[in-house]
Amino acid sequence: MPRLPNPDFWRDRRVLLTGHTGFKGSWAALWLEQLGAEVTGLALEPDSDPSLYTLARVEGGLRSLIVDMRDRHGVEAAVRAARPQIVLHLAAQALVRRSIREPVETIATNVMGTTHLLDALRRQTGLEAVLVVTSDKVYANAERGLPFAETDALGGKDPYSASKAAVELVTAAFATSYFDALDIPLATGRAGNVVGGGDFSENRIVPDLVRAALTGETLVLRHPEAVRPWQHVLDCVAGYFIYAEALANREGVPQTLNFGPEPSEPVTVAEFADALQAALGVAGGWRHEPVEGSVEARHLTLASDTARRLLDWRDRLPGRACVNAVADWYRSWMQGKDMREATLAQLAAYQSGR
Repeated sequence: MPRLPNPDFWRDRRVLLTGHTGFKGSWAALWLEQLGAEVTGLALEPDSDPSLYTLARVEGGLRSLIVDMRDRHGVEAAVRAARPQIVLHLAAQALVRRSIREPVETIATNVMGTTHLLDALRRQTGLEAVLVVTSDKVYANAERGLPFAETDALGGKDPYSASKAAVELVTAAFATSYFDALDIPLATGRAGNVVGGGDFSENRIVPDLVRAALTGETLVLRHPEAVRPWQHVLDCVAGYFIYAEALANREGVPQTLNFGPEPSEPVTVAEFADALQAALGVAGGWRHEPVEGSVEARHLTLASDTARRLLDWRDRLPGRACVNAVADWYRSWMQGKDMREATLAQLAAYQSGR
């Protein structure tokens, strides 16, 4: 079986998790709680209603600090309070279309927010490793249809993508200027299009599909022909945790790794939507509403060979298994089940390989 996060590593370790109120951050927080870590979360209040953070009662398993990453002094105070050994930086404005509406806010949150965090951390004692999460969209995409490797050029045609590419540069500069001399591993992780239960964000395919199913409306797709590296959130978070372990244990891993599904079978937006509608048992179909002047990529896949080789990391929920896991979570929610129990059950099943 592929490698999983090691409970012996995480037990009683002080972890600072930024973005803990978000979709991916809530899954990470629940898993860290199960691993026995001492977690301090740093984030804004959840930006959707409902949210996984509320439904799964995430707050009960950590110390939650509600801080804006743009608030330098607030971030510094949170770092001092957390006294972290491991830092997982997931906080971000992560929506492409919102970034086009709000470029200044996006760049301030993502670039300056990361800068504030790293500047505070370089003065912190007891650090063992810092992992900054960026995105599959950090690459300069010439639409060649080839998977991006960690050595490919950075770029970004929209404010979100550009901000995450800038975060890569800022992180590398802090590593060279400060963290290397302190012998503290500082790295970035780049993940694919992450899907899973509990995402209620705007303009994302899974929550858009669920909302359409609940209201009886037709699902709207902006780019049905676009190819994306679909990946279940637990596969992604497992990669982050294993990478952080390897950094802290000085396993000789590089300062950047991709975490994406096997690129051999590309899946379009339309194909993913059709599969999820079928798995949910809801009415199929969608309509295409193109966005005039859109700069979103048509083809995006990641080469994750290095993570597979060095970390023994693999997707436990590839393809159809990913779609079914997503559908199972939302079906439980639609049926009014206790979503903390349902979410933890899905996490347990993932770890056991069921």
